[in-house]
Formats: sequence, structure tokens, C-alpha cells
Amino acid sequence: MKYHDDARDVRFNLLEWLDLDGLLASEAFSEVDREQLGMVLDEALKVAAGSVAACNERGDREGARFEGGRVVLPEGFPEAYRDLASGGWISATMNPAFGGMGLPECVGTGISEFLMGANTALGLQTLLTRGAAHLIETFGSDELKATFVEKMYGGEWAGTMCLTEAGAGSDLGALATKATRQADGSYLIAGEKIFITSGEHGLTPNIIHAVLARTPDAPAGPKGLSLFVVPKVRVHADGSLGESNDVTCAGIEHKLGIHGSPTCSLVFGAGGACQGFLLGQEQQGLSHMFQMMNAARYEVGVQGLGNASAAHQAALAYARERLQGRAPGAPKGVSQSPIVEHPDVRRMLLLQAAFVQAMRALVSHTAWCMDMAHVSQGEEHDRWQGQVELLTPVCKAWCSDWGFRVTEWALQTYGGYGYCMEYPAEQYLRDCKIASIYEGTNGIQALDLVGRKFRMQEGRPVKALLAAVQDTVDALAPHPVLGPCAGPLAEALQALQAVLAGLPSRPEGPLLTMLNAAPLLDLLAHAVAGHLLLRQAALAHGTLGALLAERGVPPGDAAATRALLAESPEAAFLHNKVQAARCFAFRALPPATALAPAMLSGDLSPMEAVL
Repeated sequence: MKYHDDARDVRFNLLEWLDLDGLLASEAFSEVDREQLGMVLDEALKVAAGSVAACNERGDREGARFEGGRVVLPEGFPEAYRDLASGGWISATMNPAFGGMGLPECVGTGISEFLMGANTALGLQTLLTRGAAHLIETFGSDELKATFVEKMYGGEWAGTMCLTEAGAGSDLGALATKATRQADGSYLIAGEKIFITSGEHGLTPNIIHAVLARTPDAPAGPKGLSLFVVPKVRVHADGSLGESNDVTCAGIEHKLGIHGSPTCSLVFGAGGACQGFLLGQEQQGLSHMFQMMNAARYEVGVQGLGNASAAHQAALAYARERLQGRAPGAPKGVSQSPIVEHPDVRRMLLLQAAFVQAMRALVSHTAWCMDMAHVSQGEEHDRWQGQVELLTPVCKAWCSDWGFRVTEWALQTYGGYGYCMEYPAEQYLRDCKIASIYEGTNGIQALDLVGRKFRMQEGRPVKALLAAVQDTVDALAPHPVLGPCAGPLAEALQALQAVLAGLPSRPEGPLLTMLNAAPLLDLLAHAVAGHLLLRQAALAHGTLGALLAERGVPPGDAAATRALLAESPEAAFLHNKVQAARCFAFRALPPATALAPAMLSGDLSPMEAVL
């Protein structure tokens, strides 16, 4: 299956829109420049569009198989994984002291989008290995770091995150896996975990599991959990592999999508010989694990973007070739036009583009905030970190929800062929759906937003975010082209502020806030995404104006402008950035704004219904 990328907009986000000057001047990133970051993106795209994309369709059709207690991955996966590992793509943004490239997170976002769009199954493998290794780097002893981190960052060993248990689901306080301390300081682990992505496979000789478990004297509930490193194969003091560590796979799930990624049930300590090593302190496991969980939640948002972008680009390519009916305004004698010329198809395609670009702007901006927090200290660090924590559940929930909808619109663009497996649209839709469910359902993300993130730092992060949206409204109101778009953004912001002020003041305020958490997140995300898109559009409009002047196109000459747009891909890209922002402002913001009256109505019917 060919991977259709949107590399030009990825480069625009990273190299033209984000403010990289201060970031690249910092000690942490002083050895790279814009040109080098662009080269990194180019190389990552080559790998994604090459061996990684080449096995995506086979991964879906053939799927991972569970045979004789082993997980067998589809043909092509080992070779593609080796390309990712040998190229350093698993650890592009990680600490160079342990073999990482040390690149900014905002370039890592582009890399992850390419991998997730080209082959979500392999993209998830890199995400989890990187996250588990970073846990060990952050909380592990010097011995654990030396044993595991570099091998995981380099892809020699893989990693997982083991939280969920049957009957517990998202209620982590109900986890029952046990960890019993031994005389040598290690722990015996005993229990079962389910829904473990890549919990077993043959890509690497060892898999390092990050496992939440409970010591015998720990209190009940989430505060009693501790975090452990549990290798599939024991490791000798010299780093060589020893005997099995009593971790077995009991089976894999049969799923709607991402068939090439095995979702495993793991049994730890069935033979009483599963050795684990404490990460950090006892009974601090959940707070430690949130480092990996929050990173994964952000990257699941990137998954939604990657699936949506690939689906949209494939639909756009198809629409340019597929002949069907005669489009309005087609030349005489033309009996069939490419469907890209039909108004309803154009509406669907531009709406897809608008949401994809909005998602890309949101995750790119959030990654840039991560980088700014990394290079800042004191109050400045707290300011940027506040934005990261506020936007993480928004990235996860909004990009996975609307990413799925974009894959649906992309499938619709194909018509009946979109429903057939010979075209890629249906796989993107199936692969994307889980993103709204795992790493904490989107309902949980919304509750986290309204229950914790709005209140942190005495509300300063959300106030700063809303002030930035207002600044965009004020700045663009007089703009000759984008000025009308400031109106829908202002209305969305006013509706959002009314909800934020109105819900808590009701007698049933806490209940109404929980009941409306998901639409409130949706409204906030639309307003923020609209603000970011319009900022990008203003930049693109200015650059396009300079390009028109450079090419000698007189201001206001519509015919000459159309001619340049037809012959210059760069001019067309910049023009379409403006059109996508206009589309989002007039077609996406008003429906989101319309959520406010329902939230402010005080309606409690879902709670009063007999279900």
C-alpha cells in the first residue's frame, strides 16, 4: 500500500510557523539548525514510505498470529523494524547519553506522524519502547539504566506498558498483580495483564515490561501501586541474556483494526520465578507511570492525525483520477469529470484538509511547548509545562475523535470503493478507531481536563490559552482576507467562556461539569485549533503575497493569480492554507459553538433516565 504523505505541511509547521529561534539557540539544541531538521524529516519520510509502508497492507490482511505460545508477525515487519532501529528513529528525541539523537519534540511529532500514517502497528512499537526506556532513564537506578536504556533506545530490545487487568479496566486502583520483595532487593511478580500492545513478538530477543503491581503491605486503591521493570528474559551482569523470566503470552486479541500489532494477554510468574526491579519508590508507581502515560496520550493524538492525514491524501489522489458524471462548468463535450471537480466532493476534501491541518497545528504547538519547557527554568518552565499538561488530554481526545471522522469522510470520498478492501480507506478508519479508547478513553481525558487541568496553577494555563485565542481575534479582525474568520472564532471563544463561568455557578455545578466534560473539551479544542489555523493562514497569506509580487503578478489580477496557482505547487499550497483556515472558521467553528446552549441548559436527562 502506498503511503500518501503531507510532507509540505509538516515542514511548514516545523520550519516556517513555529518559533524555533530561541529553541535552537539553547544549549540543548544548539547543535542543530532548521536545515538539519528538514533533512531529518526527509530521511524519516523515506523510511516511512519505504519498508514501513510496504508491509502495512500485509500486516492488516495477514495480521499477527498466535501459534504454539508464540506471536508471529506478518512478513516484512522484522525488516522494517530493523530499518527503524538502525536509523535511530525509535529514539530521535531522546537523550544522546543513552544513544538518542536529542532532537526537539516538535520534529519528533513529524517523524511520528509519518510512521503512524505509514504503518500504525510499527508506529506503536516505537512509541512504547521509547516510553518504557524513558521511564527507566528517569526513575531507575544507575544499574537499571546501564542495563536497559541504551539497548531499548537503539531498538535492540523492545518495551511495553502493562497496566490493564481483567475486571479493572480504567480503574487502576483495582489492580491486583502482586510484587513480593526478595532478599536481594528484587521482587517476585505474580499476576495477569490484558490488552498489552506488542506484549510478545519476535522482533527483538528481549522485551522489557513496565508493570504496575502491589506489594503485600500496600494500601488499597491507586496509591498502593508500585512500578517495576520486568524483562521477558533475564539479563546477566555482563548484559548477556540468560534464562526465561517466567513471562508468558496466553493469547492475543482479535480486533477491528491494527491487525499487525499483537494485543496480548500476559501472565507473570505462573511458575513463581518472575523477577522484577523497582522503579523509583514503592507506592509511587502510578505517579511514575503517568510520565509514560501522558507521553503516550499525546502520541495517540498524533496517531489520530497520522491516520487522518494518510486517509485524506489517499482520498485526494483518488478523487483526482476517478471519473464520474459531468461537473458544473465542465467544458462542452466532456461527459465525465474527475470527482474532485464536483462541489460536494470538494466540500468533503477541504473539510478533511482543514481538520488535518488543525490537528497538526495543535500537536506541533504542544510539542513546541514541551521543548520550551525543556529549555526553560523557574516560572518560565512552569508556564510552558502548564500548557503541555493542559493540552495533552486535548490532543489525545480531539485528534483521535476527529481523526476518526476524517477517515470516515475520506472513505465517503471513494464512494462504494471506499468500503472495499482493495482501497486503503477502510483500513485507515479501522486502525484509527481504537485511538479514542486506549490510553484512557476520551471521556476520561475530558474529566481530567475539567477536573484537574483547568484548576492547576490556580487556573493560569487555561487563562493564558484563552488570552492567546483572544489575541488572534483582535489581530485578524482588520485583515483584508481573514478578517471575516475572526467573527466565528470570537463567537466560539465567547461561548466557551460562558460555559466555563456558567456551569460551576449552578446548584448542580459539579455534576453538570462532569456530564458536559466531553463537549466542553470539544469546544475548547475547536477554539484553540481555529486560533492556531488562522495564525498559520495569516503567515501563508503574507508569504503568498510576496511570491505573487516576486512573479510579477499585479495585485488584484485574478486571472494572473489563477494562472500562477495552476503552475506553482508552492503558490497553491499557500493559497490552500488560507482556504483551509476559512473552511474551518465557517464550517467547523459554528457547530462547535452550538454545543454551548446545551451545556448551559442545565439538562440532567442523561442522569434522570432509567437506563
